[in-house]
Amino acid sequence: MQTAIFGGGCFWCTEAVFQSLQGVEKVISGYMGGEQKHPTYMEISNGDTGHAEVIQIDFDESKISFSELLLVFFKTHNPTLLNRQDTDRGTQYRSVVFYSTKEQKQQTEKIIDDLTRDNIFDRPIITEISPVSEFYDAEDYHQGYFNKNHDKPYCNFVIQPKLDKFVQEFKTKIKPELLGD
Repeated sequence: MQTAIFGGGCFWCTEAVFQSLQGVEKVISGYMGGEQKHPTYMEISNGDTGHAEVIQIDFDESKISFSELLLVFFKTHNPTLLNRQDTDRGTQYRSVVFYSTKEQKQQTEKIIDDLTRDNIFDRPIITEISPVSEFYDAEDYHQGYFNKNHDKPYCNFVIQPKLDKFVQEFKTKIKPELLGD
């Protein structure tokens, strides 16, 4: 098992995407990148802690690679926006990859170079690439949020459209039991 840590805006959105992938065993929503010890969601929400909302992904590298996870990450959020995604604003919503090995850092840099060379985005990718620091689990009610709250307005109007787009592009990578075919 390997671990990847990404921040791509609201962790409810990124968690819903990554838990759908074949080879992903576990996704935990949490906080990373700031100085405050044991931050709470309320503290994170004010944008003063330096932490980003992130997901910690435990994955089986024999089924999905770190590079494949990166590609999903970059194509399911807008990595050209500074400190925001959709309607969410603040440094806690920044685009960030936290790497734990030199290889993860190099793979992240390569994917960014490839996407830039291929003109995938109309503006430069500004995703932060930082070493892993202390990870803090988000509160229990954030874990599996979309699965438990899919009927809530935010889930219907923000998360579900992201999932629909994700399914269209990455259908072959999604856990078969989730496709309903």
